[in-house]
Amino acid sequence: QVQLVESGGGLVQPGGSLRLSCASSGRIISVIAMGWYLQAPGKQRELVAAITGGGTTTYADSVKGRFSLSRDNARNTVHLQMNSLKPEDTAVYYCNAEYPHARYWGQGTQVTVSS
Repeated sequence: QVQLVESGGGLVQPGGSLRLSCASSGRIISVIAMGWYLQAPGKQRELVAAITGGGTTTYADSVKGRFSLSRDNARNTVHLQMNSLKPEDTAVYYCNAEYPHARYWGQGTQVTVSS
């Protein structure tokens, strides 16, 4: 059983930045992919950004050029740097890790972009 622990959410003004981190209890070099999803009230969960085991990153069109996903294999952690935040980025952000044997989710962290 793998546990994902998220940190870094909070309240920020439009145009500001936040950095989300997700620490896995498993070795992330073993993942098929790992990344972040968001879920806004009344909407389905959707992909924000993900990185494969081979290091290929994918971003939602809405965050390209503003968000950056990175991986620290030594600490089994991925980081999502979010810049130029907009009110429409407000949501609960969930870390996800897909291992060969199972897929895991974090508990979610709230990101609120508001003046």
